[in-house]
Amino acid sequence: MKNEQSYDLATGRGLVACPNCDALHVEEDLELGETARCIRCGTVLAKPREGAFAQLIALSFTSMVLLVGAVFFPFLQVSAMGFGNASSLFDVALAFADGVLLPLVIAVLAMIIGLPITRAFLLVYVLAPLAKGRAPYRHAARAFRWSEVMRPWSMAEIFVIGTAVALVKVAGLASVHLGPAFWAFCALIFVNIASKAFMCQTCIWDAIEDAGQATEFEPKQTRVKV
Repeated sequence: MKNEQSYDLATGRGLVACPNCDALHVEEDLELGETARCIRCGTVLAKPREGAFAQLIALSFTSMVLLVGAVFFPFLQVSAMGFGNASSLFDVALAFADGVLLPLVIAVLAMIIGLPITRAFLLVYVLAPLAKGRAPYRHAARAFRWSEVMRPWSMAEIFVIGTAVALVKVAGLASVHLGPAFWAFCALIFVNIASKAFMCQTCIWDAIEDAGQATEFEPKQTRVKV
């Protein structure tokens, strides 16, 4: 965070708003290991850590690998009376490709696979040059903004919880064996928890801004005809 005593209430320059209670704070520089908290509700505003960018890149690559494996590896195997069938998410998508449920299948795959992979790719795009001390790539600020917009819509964890509830009901009718894809989703939950622990949005925004990229929307200029 920047050590500037001057701030502008009109544009918000030099100020940081708490994401929980919207309390405004003046930006200050933080050393590694220090934590800035909201004076009103105690929410962490910034917590720079050494090597956090590299750790986030590694976790993002891990997420992409787990998600790709979760699509093609068997998700579960159901067997009853000597008959069994193992299927993956890709097989389920192909099974409903010609039916009326195709839009629902596309929406589910987008929420649990497409958005998390896209968000992980955007984080790697933003953090890769910053972790090496180089200038960020073009449109890094926009890419990071989109990754934050996608974060609430990445529903891999919700999918695992819903699947676990459904398996409890199916277990009484048939023998259910969990496949590698299910455990990949479970591992993804812990990867997301670790990523959230290392994530410091304020530090990333400051790193992009210090490199010379604009991180704020410029106000539109209006011309008045005389």
